[in-house]
Amino acid sequence: MFGLFGKRRKRGGATAAPPPRVDADTRVYAIGDIHGRLDLLAKLFGKISADRAANPAARHELIFLGDYVDRGNQSRELLDLLSQGSIDGFETTYLRGNHEDYLLRFLDDTADAATWLYYGGANTLISYGIPASPLESDPDRLIALQQKLRQALPESHLAFLRRLEITHTVGDYFFVHAGIRPGVPLAEQTEDDFLWIREPFLASTKDHGCVVVHGHSVCMRPEMLANRIGIDTGAYDTGVLTSLVLQGEGQWLLQT
Repeated sequence: MFGLFGKRRKRGGATAAPPPRVDADTRVYAIGDIHGRLDLLAKLFGKISADRAANPAARHELIFLGDYVDRGNQSRELLDLLSQGSIDGFETTYLRGNHEDYLLRFLDDTADAATWLYYGGANTLISYGIPASPLESDPDRLIALQQKLRQALPESHLAFLRRLEITHTVGDYFFVHAGIRPGVPLAEQTEDDFLWIREPFLASTKDHGCVVVHGHSVCMRPEMLANRIGIDTGAYDTGVLTSLVLQGEGQWLLQT
């Protein structure tokens, strides 16, 4: 791990507000988009466990930023694990990603089914033993796949997906899957933006009043900026799953 931030400064050299922080007795681990890669989560959690043992704190928080399903080949196995609830030794928060949103909508309506299958939903169906192609488009076939998933999806998985949180706050950090709409107060943001936004969020240099920690938009390296931290490192494709670690004013990274 390595430290990443000193004090933030405004343009022109004037000293800005103090660096973002969480409580000194709280150690936070935020995990980016997993996308059906249980193998990578197991590796990363081994590093998190070792880090936790080496850095005792009164509280340890584990925050998942969403997108557990699709693209990778272990969506069912991953939900088997995560749907068991909190992980021993951690206060655990599971956020919803846009791919969980896709899956839940597919269970109710096939209007966006072809798009979901193309962007990784077919891999999720296959993990539940349902043969599927990312190029499926026939309406009758999509309805048949919907019915098969309704039958194959364990109640524990469905309950887990339905209770996923949308946002979470710790100290000066705001955790969300995709981001926020710049210039809009947090209380007035839409769920659609929380789950789906890219621009104008990614290009914004505005002070959001907090540091937004997010996934959703793939970056080859974590993007450690003054107003946001992006940690979706494309794990399903790159093999690199990232966790942001926070304690006091410190910021570090753990990766597979």
